[in-house]
Amino acid sequence: MNKRTFVKSILYGLLILLAIISFIPFYMMIINATRSNSEILQKGFTLLPGSAIMENYERLISFVNIWQGFGNSVFIAICVTVLSSYFSALTAYGFAIYNFKGKNFLFVSVLILMMVPGQLGLIGFYDLNKTLGTLDSYIPLIIPAIASPFVVFFLRQFLVSTLHPTLLEAARMDGASEIRIFHAIGLPIMMPAVATMGIFTFIGSWNNYIVPLVVLFSPEKYTLPVMMGFLRGSKVAENLGSMYLGIAISVVPIMIIFLFLSKYIISSISAGSVKE
Repeated sequence: MNKRTFVKSILYGLLILLAIISFIPFYMMIINATRSNSEILQKGFTLLPGSAIMENYERLISFVNIWQGFGNSVFIAICVTVLSSYFSALTAYGFAIYNFKGKNFLFVSVLILMMVPGQLGLIGFYDLNKTLGTLDSYIPLIIPAIASPFVVFFLRQFLVSTLHPTLLEAARMDGASEIRIFHAIGLPIMMPAVATMGIFTFIGSWNNYIVPLVVLFSPEKYTLPVMMGFLRGSKVAENLGSMYLGIAISVVPIMIIFLFLSKYIISSISAGSVKE
């Protein structure tokens, strides 16, 4: 075995070890979701699943309609992801391609907004929605998410490094309109970056807890994180198996989304790394 093969073997071994360590918490969560409260407290961690998953599930749904919260979260997360991805791509395309008065000022404003925590404007956000009459609805959770400074910044930087101006000039010479050029050339080129930001946007919307807690009042409109937060103060919290099951239901969609779209993260990061 030469030195290069030995080093490669060590690196692969470390990566496999890190993957196993990262997977253990999720495995524990899934296993504990199938065990009773007494088994979790008395036996601790085990590699084998239990047989109390239906009891945990029945106890869980007896206190909250978790599938309604699941559906609410899916609806909001999909709407936020689609709208944010499209309009952020459109905005980033404008910043990257066109020259107009005040362009640099607007882009710097986008960069500044990236540094401002959203929690600072929560009280003003609540008062604004109260004035508009949009409280206890999904409008405050979907519409403001369309304007995402970080997504615009990321897509603009990606587009600058990947889109060659000659493609746009050729399309204009063929008589294509600007909006058609965006949909036929700009958007397909940005798709790896859009998919990458879509993953993080979906996860951020899915895990959003503070804003739904502030603007939603009706239990039937609660998102899954808000429902899980209320479970902590209920009798369900006394049954660890039910709590683990609820957490597993809330985490699995994120794992599935990341599993199928993670390849776009690698392609978007590596894009532009080779200079022609």
